[in-house]
Amino acid sequence: MSQARITHIGGPTTLIEVDGWRLLTDPTFDPPGRHYSFGWGSGSRKLAGPAIAVDELPPIDAVLLTHDHHADNLDDAGRALLPRVGTVVTTAAGASRLGGATIGLMPWSVHTLREPGRPPLEITATPCRHGPPLSRRITGDVIGFALRWPGQEHGALWISGDSVLYDGIRQVGGRCEVGTVLLHLGAVQFGISGPVRYTMTGRDGVELCSLLRPRTVVPVHYEGWSHFRQGRAGIESAFASAKADLTWLEIGTPGTLQV
Repeated sequence: MSQARITHIGGPTTLIEVDGWRLLTDPTFDPPGRHYSFGWGSGSRKLAGPAIAVDELPPIDAVLLTHDHHADNLDDAGRALLPRVGTVVTTAAGASRLGGATIGLMPWSVHTLREPGRPPLEITATPCRHGPPLSRRITGDVIGFALRWPGQEHGALWISGDSVLYDGIRQVGGRCEVGTVLLHLGAVQFGISGPVRYTMTGRDGVELCSLLRPRTVVPVHYEGWSHFRQGRAGIESAFASAKADLTWLEIGTPGTLQV
């Protein structure tokens, strides 16, 4: 039986511990209160700080960074952490910006973590589109991550990344058996672009999960910032209407999942 110990630190930031590996997703550790510009007239205020301070983290083997150019996925404290971790995996465009030994992946490319005494951990980049059609030039490249390792019973552990529901992200179910998904939701909108959404709603999440049929669905990246338009109550309502179950991780408290 394979288990993953997952701690939701806040926003998109989670600590994933499995078979001796420690992985950190989208590190955001700045204190609350500051407004960040995302470009093109968009921005957001951070409303809640991390449940675990950056200095309280254990040693990190790899950071899985869905994208580096929005502060709700990589803020100043998170950026300062990157040189101290073993490996950083992100988009190809992000790797060119971050430099150093950062590993850049295009969708469906693979990088495998290897270390003596631990099983190999395979990281497959999955597609994202962080907004409506033709928005990539404005919103930039984003990826998700499908994680596989020996002994998984129910399929890959998938971090969806910031994305709307579109054909690219629907492909994940056809190319991966997904057992557990950390699902980025929140229905992001900005005043300057009116009703246009930049991440999935709860209803979108229901539709996606009906295609993937994961065993466990863990919502993340739906709280802590002012640009989210749908919080836990709206997400719960959408999944309850579809008679689908969610697994909520109490922020700051580790949870153990069968994977």
